[in-house]
Amino acid sequence: MDLSVRDVARLLNVSEETVYRWVRRGSLPSHRVHDQYRFNRVELQEWAALHKHRVSPDLFRSDETQEECPSLRDAIEHGGIFHGVPGDRREKVLEAVCALPGIPSKVNRRLLYQLLVAREALASTAVGHGIAIPHPRDPVVVRVDKPAVLLCFLSEPVDFQAMDGQAVGVLFTLLSPSVRIHLQLLAKLAFALHDETLKVLLRTAAPKDAILERIATLEEAEPPLAVREESAEGGTSSHVKTS
Repeated sequence: MDLSVRDVARLLNVSEETVYRWVRRGSLPSHRVHDQYRFNRVELQEWAALHKHRVSPDLFRSDETQEECPSLRDAIEHGGIFHGVPGDRREKVLEAVCALPGIPSKVNRRLLYQLLVAREALASTAVGHGIAIPHPRDPVVVRVDKPAVLLCFLSEPVDFQAMDGQAVGVLFTLLSPSVRIHLQLLAKLAFALHDETLKVLLRTAAPKDAILERIATLEEAEPPLAVREESAEGGTSSHVKTS
């Protein structure tokens, strides 16, 4: 846990009081160490990407490589779209996901399952509206050569302990070769999931081509993560809905 409340306030361009408020609400990932709140840098990067919160470039400066921003559409096509994924509770669903053919052959499926369950135990990956984005806490551990996103439609809605209370029926499982690519994909997916047309396509389990076409259209309209990072240098900050 490498960041203090003061560090997080500076990196997120908010007051320390705001950080404490988000922690108390459970909307910002944190850890209690010796009666103090501490924060993991990767978890904070992930939170910022998912919530589209403009941050200080220093938050991402520890990543040395500047990999090309991957295509979300290509990652989904590589991972695959699956219907009727079984499971009557969260762990059973994740176990079924790990058995899907979209998981790269070199991945240790048992380890992946353990990593996904551990990530959910840390904090739910449900993002509301019946959608969750399960992924390993440290994407590098899985060791994949190229990004893959498995889009899964569940056979029945399952409780993922979502903040909005809705059961989850759609999963996007992210597998990435690096932390930076993971964050880029997460940012693209977070942007796409604000689109009402895409949400309707997901809610109705639309055909593969319709979903991929819509995501491709949205990607053309979304600036890459690097551009949003640079814009933060000017001091601009967007508000995040944490309720």
